Amino acid sequence: MKTVSAVLVETGRPLELLDLDIPDLKPGQALVQVAFSGVCHTQALECRGHRGVDRFLPHCLGHEGSGIVHTAGPGVSKVKEGDRVILSWIKGSGADVPGSLYRLGSNPVNAGAITTFGTYSVISENRLTPLPEGVDLRPAALLGCAIPTGMGAVWNTARPRPGQSLAVFGAGGIGLCSVAAAKIAGCSPVIAVDVNAAKLEWAVKLGATHVIHAGQSDVRHDLSAISPGGLDFAIEASGRPEVMGLALDAVRPRGGTAVIVGNAPFGEKMELDPLQFNLGKRILGTWGGDNDPDRDFPRYARVIRDGRLNPDSLISKSYALRQINQAIADLEAGLVIRPLIDMGLP
Repeated sequence: MKTVSAVLVETGRPLELLDLDIPDLKPGQALVQVAFSGVCHTQALECRGHRGVDRFLPHCLGHEGSGIVHTAGPGVSKVKEGDRVILSWIKGSGADVPGSLYRLGSNPVNAGAITTFGTYSVISENRLTPLPEGVDLRPAALLGCAIPTGMGAVWNTARPRPGQSLAVFGAGGIGLCSVAAAKIAGCSPVIAVDVNAAKLEWAVKLGATHVIHAGQSDVRHDLSAISPGGLDFAIEASGRPEVMGLALDAVRPRGGTAVIVGNAPFGEKMELDPLQFNLGKRILGTWGGDNDPDRDFPRYARVIRDGRLNPDSLISKSYALRQINQAIADLEAGLVIRPLIDMGLP
């Protein structure tokens, strides 16, 4: 059996669509027919060689998606043939199988425990979560990364109380999910900061009470005017070290907390003023929103089903798999929030 997959053959070069032979399933793996895959900045960084030396070339890519189980391998009990599933890099329960080796003729092509840029994919059991009823496969693709990372950074990591102030730095897919989570949590004010006016418009639709265009305003001044004395929480989702520092600067002394979500290019460093910590500020990292998929993914699915989050606000454009390189380029240029690869498009 074969799959058409977008493969990174060499960093700095476009992905190549290749017809690969699918390997036999190992215990703890399932073969999934991928329906939709999201594209995020992590893949863009990897394609461009900005995540350090890549020791696994050539390899398949993609870490969030949705699909239908084609075959459940030996020992798999979490899902069965025909189940609709969420595909996520965030580990849940089940077997943890590191990866697979596809083939292009006699040549090996590596794949991790999850890849989603292909029509079929071998997935480790612990990267699969059954999709609750009432949610379509299309929006479910974003339940693999953007939604849990953005919302989890607020609900699981920051844990604000109603009425506390929160700002999100970077209004991409993950940042906009943080805005929505802050609104649902009852934060006030909810501030979105970005250099892209269109993304700030979406932030308002998702619950931001204030927006700051970082390219046209003095961000520190505007934040002080909105929230005198500093913010209770700042969520950094831009992946830029200077913005990470700004997020820490913006929170209040004696308990203000900055949560760093964004991925910076490999080798970049963040400079911090130790005085910020003497003032009693805190900085927290988060691993994908600190989610337990088995516990949290159904919760996010309910948010979609109940109409409290409209994923169409995040999916500004769908692409065919053959357009994968255009999708990545559009994401980098800020033309789309979260590109969606629709495996059903010709």
